[in-house]
Amino acid sequence: MIRRGVTLALLAALVACAHTEAPKPAPAPCLAPEYRQFDFWLGDWDVSDPAGKIVGRNEISSVHNGCVVFESWRGNGGVTGMSFNLYDPERKKWRQTWVDSTGGALDLEGVFADGRMVLVSAPSSAVNRVTWQRLPDGRVHQLWEASDDSGKTWKTAFDGYYSKR
Repeated sequence: MIRRGVTLALLAALVACAHTEAPKPAPAPCLAPEYRQFDFWLGDWDVSDPAGKIVGRNEISSVHNGCVVFESWRGNGGVTGMSFNLYDPERKKWRQTWVDSTGGALDLEGVFADGRMVLVSAPSSAVNRVTWQRLPDGRVHQLWEASDDSGKTWKTAFDGYYSKR
């Protein structure tokens, strides 16, 4: 009799569970159009200086379910580096964290506007500004400028043209 009572109780519990709705999965993150603003940079690229000399190779990929744009740089001079780029929906800004084999690190943030991604380091006496723009021929132009006077004047630190491999 006890077994029959336990069996009936278990059966009732199973029937009750079968009629409850399964929890709905959380919406997939990173689906808003803003997360695709930097997708023009995705690819396996040869990077040249303005004179056309190849200065390195850069592989840019979408990782973590499309939430992060990951950069892997190999310069011809032996310097390697990587960056993680992500859209911050609360601040409505893009963020980049760069690290390299020289021990260098750089944190940038900014926005995509007028066909350009412009990321800038935090205001201080030394400021970095990096701009990426897709060109009509499918290449990407990256211009890195540095200022040692809080942004009053700028000098080119890197001027590169990305061509798909």
